[in-house]
Amino acid sequence: MSKAKNVLGTPMQSCSVDPMTGFYRTGCCDTGREDVGLHIVCTQVTAEFLEFSKSVGNDLSTPVDEYGFPGLKPGNRWCLCALRWKEAWQAGMAPPVVLDATHISTLEFIDLEVLQAHATDG
Repeated sequence: MSKAKNVLGTPMQSCSVDPMTGFYRTGCCDTGREDVGLHIVCTQVTAEFLEFSKSVGNDLSTPVDEYGFPGLKPGNRWCLCALRWKEAWQAGMAPPVVLDATHISTLEFIDLEVLQAHATDG
């Protein structure tokens, strides 16, 4: 578990270890200086979102062996870049958000009310 806080102000929970996610591949949506994309929004991806993401140049469904990336399937949890999630939301394609695993710094880019409206317990 991370020492960071989530968007609810409580200790951040793990997003996913299968597949292993997070910029640092710890299972948590932690961030640091090296994470220029800010992979801080824990989502539960949908087929619609994966299709949208691929259509805007970010193919998350195709495996990339050299990076140990298995390719995502609907239902997988994944740490998305805050601005990528916001772009999907603006297009009406945002995947559900796991609030207790989404880094508090997400609130610098997206209002809590918007995140709550897309929250999943899943």
